[in-house]
Order: sequence, then structure tokens, then C-alpha cells
Amino acid sequence: MRNSVRFLVVDDHPVFRQGLVVLLSSNPRYEICGQAGTIEEALDICRDKLPDIALVDISLSHQNGLDLIHRFKSLDPDMPILIISMHDELVYAERALKSGASGYVMKQEAAAVMLDAVKTVLAGKIYVSPVMNERLLATVFGQREERDDLVNLLSDREFEVLEYIGQGYGASEISRILNLSVKTVNTYRDHIKEKMNFDTAAAIRRYAVKWWQSRRP
Repeated sequence: MRNSVRFLVVDDHPVFRQGLVVLLSSNPRYEICGQAGTIEEALDICRDKLPDIALVDISLSHQNGLDLIHRFKSLDPDMPILIISMHDELVYAERALKSGASGYVMKQEAAAVMLDAVKTVLAGKIYVSPVMNERLLATVFGQREERDDLVNLLSDREFEVLEYIGQGYGASEISRILNLSVKTVNTYRDHIKEKMNFDTAAAIRRYAVKWWQSRRP
């Protein structure tokens, strides 16, 4: 009977990815069965090696780690997925959990926090920071703006576009960041406008900036 826990580590930054591998290897029960920098590589390893848990970054060389969560779940619905990302958890954690992730931890956290997050999701529990936990409880008890609920209607790509609008980026800048055409970015913006009941693009920007700032620590 195999006693080890098999890990798949997915991150497009080799240095950080290797750091995670070294950290996990400090536990003799943890075994690294694969490393990947893209969604395609991760899916191939998942099919071939059948990991017990996946550690995933959200940004993967112009790909979206949230999409990888959905695809992992189609292969193995029971495999826990822990997001380890540089992106603010107050912005992304709730969406990641709804996509099927079991936890979310920021890259700048200490090694002990990373390992605690791993142990938590391996035990079948959800891991988020205390601050994020309070935010999720506020959501459950309805302590949020009415329009904030409409954010959940956005697709993952529309959500990304809204996030960048909130940070002050224009359509051409967002197109370069996401490796999309300006026309496609504007299409996503139009979808946001329709789904969230905005009258103008300026109204989207005003809300996006306020929404982004409200989720900063």
C-alpha cells in the first residue's frame, strides 16, 4: 500500500516552482510526481501520474489557472486543488473556490503557512486566510453591495478584464497583458456592461476602480 502523497506542482516560474518542490520534499511522506508550466503539460501529467493533490498558480503564461481547475475536476472530481498565487486573495479566492479549488494562499506567505494550507486541504477542509474567511462569512450573511453579487455572473475572462479596468488599464493595455485583440477586450467589456446593468463604459470603470480598491488589504 502506498503511504506517500503525490503532488503535481503547476507554476510557470521555474524558480518558484522548484522552491515549492524543495519545501514539499521536506516532508518524507510527500512525493512530487510532476511539475508543469502550462495547462497542457499539467493535464498530461494528471492523466499519466494520477496525483493526489495539485498546487496551481492562477497565471500560467497567458493562460488562466481557473480554467485548469475546471479541467482537473473533469478528470478527477475528488482531487484537492490548492491555489498558490501572487494575485490578491480578496479578489480571486472566492472565484477559485467556486471553480472547485480547496484553498487559496498568497505566494508571499511563510513556508509554515504554505505547509499548513497543504495539510488543511489534504484533510478535506477549505483553507483561506483569516481575513478572507471574514469576507466569505460577510458574503454568507449578505453584508455586501448588491452589485457585487453580479460579479459572480461574469466568466473568468470577463472577471480578469474587470480586474484590470479597476487597476486603471485601458483596452489596449489589457489586450497586451492578456494576449488578446483590442476588439476581443471590448467585447468582454460589453458583456460586463450587459451582465452588471451598466449604462456606459465610464460607469463600468468607476465601479471597477471602487470594487478593486475595496478588496485591497
